[in-house]
Amino acid sequence: MNCPCCSGKSYEKCCKPFHLGQQHAPTAETLMRSRFSAVAIPNGDYLMETTLPTKRKLHNKEDLQEWGEINQWRKLEIVRAPSANEVEFKAYYTDEKGEPQLHHELSLFENLNNRWYYVSGEFLD
Repeated sequence: MNCPCCSGKSYEKCCKPFHLGQQHAPTAETLMRSRFSAVAIPNGDYLMETTLPTKRKLHNKEDLQEWGEINQWRKLEIVRAPSANEVEFKAYYTDEKGEPQLHHELSLFENLNNRWYYVSGEFLD
């Protein structure tokens, strides 16, 4: 299957090795893509594991899993990466009522012990 992150690669050669813990994302953008795929599949465990440990208490694995399950994730668009630890993206999805939605965010990432983590996001639009 094509990877949900819209890289144009197969899931097996793109985000799956990250989801299985066989590799760690080498850049913030790669982590962003793998996290989008984890929402689309969904994989709440991966979303929690790739959140900065000090920020995990602000998130709930079950809620992340449910958000992935109740929506149909259509497309990821990387708008820009203004720095090595920021990624602006648009995630297109259809909600549980069948309405098209857009999640536009500027995400902040941190590299800790040679591993990238999601820190926080600022909603745009």
